[in-house]
Amino acid sequence: MSLLNPSKGWRSSSSRLLALYSSLFVAWSCILMGVLYYEVSGYLGDLSRHSLLQRQHLFQRFDGEELVEALTTSMTFDMKGVDAYGLFDEQFRPLSGPIRTVPADLPLDGKIHALANCVESDDPKLPKDSCDAVATRTGDGRWLVLVRANGSLFGVTRIIWHALLWALSLTIIPGAAGWHLLRRRPLRRIRGIQASAEAIVAGDLTHRLPLSNRRDELDMLAAIVNAMLDRIEKLMNEVKGVCDAIAHDLRTPLTRLRAQLYRIKQQAEEDSAHAVKLDDAIAETDTLMARFRGLLRISELEDHQRRSGFLVLDPLPLLRELHDFYLPLAEEGEMELVLQAPESLPWITGDRALLFEALANLLSNSIKFTPPNGKVILRAVNDMGSTRIEVLDSGPGIPAAERASVFQRFYRVDESDQHGGFGLGLSIVAAIINLHGFKLDVGTSELGGARLVLECRQQLIPD
Repeated sequence: MSLLNPSKGWRSSSSRLLALYSSLFVAWSCILMGVLYYEVSGYLGDLSRHSLLQRQHLFQRFDGEELVEALTTSMTFDMKGVDAYGLFDEQFRPLSGPIRTVPADLPLDGKIHALANCVESDDPKLPKDSCDAVATRTGDGRWLVLVRANGSLFGVTRIIWHALLWALSLTIIPGAAGWHLLRRRPLRRIRGIQASAEAIVAGDLTHRLPLSNRRDELDMLAAIVNAMLDRIEKLMNEVKGVCDAIAHDLRTPLTRLRAQLYRIKQQAEEDSAHAVKLDDAIAETDTLMARFRGLLRISELEDHQRRSGFLVLDPLPLLRELHDFYLPLAEEGEMELVLQAPESLPWITGDRALLFEALANLLSNSIKFTPPNGKVILRAVNDMGSTRIEVLDSGPGIPAAERASVFQRFYRVDESDQHGGFGLGLSIVAAIINLHGFKLDVGTSELGGARLVLECRQQLIPD
C-alpha cells in the first residue's frame, strides 16, 4: 500500500492560508490608500480653491498702477507653473502678466471654475493641465484672470502612489519569503510522519509517528494515532500469540496422532480398505502439520529481530544457484528454464537463506503452473543502481482481480486446481519481502503468463 505524497507548493493548507491572508492584507492596503488619496485630494482641492478665492478678494482692493504693482510683486512668491495671472482691458487685450489670452472656456462671472485645459501657451512656466480659474472685473473696468494649477494635487498623487508601491513591495517580498519558510516546516514534518506511516504500513507496528516539542495540532493528531497504534499492536500481539500458541501446541498432538495412525496401519492388512482409509487419514494429518509449520514460519519471519543477521551480498551467485537447482525439475516437466542476467549486479543487503527461500518459492510456482513445452525465465537487471529480479512464465497467469490477494494466508486462485498447496507459500514470500523492505509486484509477462517483479531497492527499515 502506497501513501499519497505531501501536497506541494500552493496546494498545501498552510500555503493557501498564507496566500489568503496576504491577499486580504494587500487588498485592505489598497483600499486604505485609495481612501487616503480620496480624502487628501478633496482636502487639497478645497484648500486650492479657497486660496485662489483669497487672492481674488485681495487683488480686488487695488486699482490702476497699484493693482499692476501688487500682481508683479505676487509673482515673486508664486510657484512657477502653478500660479499665474493676466490683466486685460475691456476689449480683452493683454496689459500685464504671463497670461496673454483669456481661456476660451472660462465664464466671466467672477466665480471659480475648473478647467480641463488651463492656458494655451508654449511658456513652460504657465500651467497647461487642469486648473482652477476665475475671471473678475476690477473697479476701473479691466479684467483680471487668476489661475492655479492642480499640479500640487498630482504631486500628492505621485507621493501616495509611491507610498503604495513601497508598501506593496515591503509587504509582498517579506510575505513571499515568509510564505516559503513557513510552508516548509509543516511539509517537512508531514514528510517525517509519512516516512513513519510507510514503515507502519510495511508491517512494523512498533514504529510511531514523530512528536515535536511544540505540542501543536500535528502533535495532537500524531499522539492520537500513536495511542491507536499502541492499542492495535497490543491486540495484534495477543491474536498472534494465541495463533502461534495454538499452532505450536497442536503440532505435538498431531505428531502423536500421525505416529499412532502409522502404527495402526502397520498392523492392518496391506491393500485392505482399512489400510486405504488409514493412508488418507495420515495424508490429512500431514497436511494439517504442514499448515501449522507454515504459520509458525510466517510468525518467525514477522519478527524484525531477524534483520540483525543481514549481510551485504552479491545476488548473481544466488540466482545461478537457483537456476541450477530448479533446472532438473523444469527439464522433468518438459519446459525451458532460462537465466538472463548481466555479468555483474548491484549488491543488496539481506539474509541469503531467506532470499533463496523466497525466490525458490516464486520459481517453483512458475514451474508448477507452466504447462509442458512452456518457458520460465529468471531475469535480473540493474535498475538505476539497484537490482531488480523478475520471474516470468508462459502459464495461465494470475488474473488482475486476484493479484492483490494472492499473498494473503490460505488464499488460492483456484480452489479446485490439481497442483496441491494450501495458500501459505506466497504468504511466506510476502513476509520475507516485507522483512527486507523490498517490493514485489505481480503482472503479465511477455510470454503470456505471470510476471513477478522483485525490486531490491533498499527502503527505510526501522530498527
